[in-house]
Amino acid sequence: MDINEAKKRISELTEILEKANHNYYDLDSPTLEDDEYDAFMRELRKIEQDFPELLSESSPSQRVGGSALNTFEKVSHTVQMASLQDVFSENEVRAFYERAVEAGASEFTVETKIDGLSVSLEYENGVLIRGSTRGDGFIGENITANLKTIRSVPLKLAEDVSFLEVRGEVYMPKESFKKLCDIQEKNGEPLPKNPRNAAAGSLRQKDSKITAERGLDIFCFNIQQARGVEFETHSESLEYLNKQGFKVVPDFRVSKTLDEILARISEIGKMRLSLPFDIDGAVVKVNDLALRAEMGATAKTPKWAVAFKYPPEEKETTLNSIEINVGRTGALTPVAIFDTVQLAGTSVSRAVLHNQDYISEKDIRVGDRIVVRKAGDIIPEVVRSVLHADNSEPFYIPSVCPVCNSEAVRDEDDAVIRCKNINCPAQILHSIEHFASRSAMNIDGLGEAIVEQLINAALVHTVADLYTLDIQSLTALERFGQKSAENLLSAIERSKQNELPRLIYALGIRGIGGRAALLCEKFGDMDGIMAASEKEISEIDGFGDVLAKSVYTSMREPHRIELINRLKELGLNMKYESKKVSDVLSGLTFVITGTLPTLKREQAKEMIEQRGGKCSGSVSKKTNYVLAGEEAGSKLTKANELGITVISEEQFLDMIK
Repeated sequence: MDINEAKKRISELTEILEKANHNYYDLDSPTLEDDEYDAFMRELRKIEQDFPELLSESSPSQRVGGSALNTFEKVSHTVQMASLQDVFSENEVRAFYERAVEAGASEFTVETKIDGLSVSLEYENGVLIRGSTRGDGFIGENITANLKTIRSVPLKLAEDVSFLEVRGEVYMPKESFKKLCDIQEKNGEPLPKNPRNAAAGSLRQKDSKITAERGLDIFCFNIQQARGVEFETHSESLEYLNKQGFKVVPDFRVSKTLDEILARISEIGKMRLSLPFDIDGAVVKVNDLALRAEMGATAKTPKWAVAFKYPPEEKETTLNSIEINVGRTGALTPVAIFDTVQLAGTSVSRAVLHNQDYISEKDIRVGDRIVVRKAGDIIPEVVRSVLHADNSEPFYIPSVCPVCNSEAVRDEDDAVIRCKNINCPAQILHSIEHFASRSAMNIDGLGEAIVEQLINAALVHTVADLYTLDIQSLTALERFGQKSAENLLSAIERSKQNELPRLIYALGIRGIGGRAALLCEKFGDMDGIMAASEKEISEIDGFGDVLAKSVYTSMREPHRIELINRLKELGLNMKYESKKVSDVLSGLTFVITGTLPTLKREQAKEMIEQRGGKCSGSVSKKTNYVLAGEEAGSKLTKANELGITVISEEQFLDMIK
């Protein structure tokens, strides 16, 4: 490939990927499968690596940076990023409406007020040059690298407008927030208070790869300044932003009367619990941009808009007890148990109290009347204590583990108190559950109840003991028949042959998640990983200093070394075998139909995937080749109708030589 061909292909791939991003993140209508998208991205990165002079800041490959920032540089906002005046009643909305009409307003927009972090996006000649936080409205911080990780932030606009500054709200969808809470709770890490705090913390990560993992999104709601394009109304400017590739504030309405405005505010209020993102109000704005300029602003807020704030749904109840749960990392997590209340359409009777600092700050005591709500309308939380019970006392997380009575010590780096006994039954229980889970070693039939039986019967003390179980020991357990024992032993035996990334993940190293395969690709086998230096680990794409330290430290813990050595002796797979042969079919989608002369379909499918290609079960416009044998039926007919290239087994084998 020469430089002209490379330039042409980069242009084609950029168009494909940006269109896919827009369809997936903005329109919620995906046009590419995940593996198709990944294949196109790999091809783009390979070409940019071969021709570095063609690498552009607006390339889709530049969405996730890798270098950590020591500080965020300051950014002065040419146009103040002002906050809005909050109103809390219909009378206050009416007063605003009357003032605006008196000033000449005849149209208003009503929009959902997304609960997130306000940011500025600046474009020159249609290309994103800078993204920054709101800060105090006058000075923010440069977070361009982190904003690029949000797929719905366009890196290049549809038009090469001279200059455009857009204001948007970065938020964490409820689904992403719940996933983050689940992960952090399992890992014994502090839980974020709500989606807004989680979004803010994610945006200010010094490693943009961490930001990329958090599932952030953005809605844009205002043009701060523009050169080369003009608008008469706010609604017109939002429609323009949508055409440029921005994800604009959803379902905004243009209203002319007070009744229409109030009806829309009420409508938003009723549907807010069902929205996939958090909102904390509805914004009413004068639509006429020239009139906005005339109306002006106070020192803090514009006079042409107000934000109607909905009260959060809170319920009062009685705190009956505080349980202490011990996780697989030894974290002692306090959980409030209270009289059941209805919140956001569900029954709630428990809420995590995070840590001792949280309990002490709110002075939460057993027997208190407390107020609870759902953070992001998802995660139950105790907001405050409103009345202490008679003779109540402050609550303190114990300094001994409630399960094994061993010493529990507060971490130096955070507020978590951990049991120091690695042989704590609770840690063993959750460690084995994690080890056997579907994403780890996938040992079918080894659920929580069975694990508890094995521990209580002293048959299992570590995960390695699973591989020494025998039929006699299992059938001696209550409600454990011959067949179920045989099935469990077979599942345990099969797990010995699992790929190394599964085993690495199963070991429960804090923070490793789905990145175990990257470790294996880098170091090849378990011995290589255990011998790797912290610096070598940190150089892996997707690993920062914190995760590298976690892996390095974990692999040097005596109990983990002993466990890994024992697993080796028991015959578990410790080597990584990459199935990839080449990238010769990268970015190509095949459909196999009919009976091939020598290859079985599964063989052909495996050969395609080993070379970076993808197999689909149906023919569509996205199909590149149909591999057809004898008695090919409707798939061949459709391929011919769509003009898709049909190849024989012989031609396919020539392609992959």
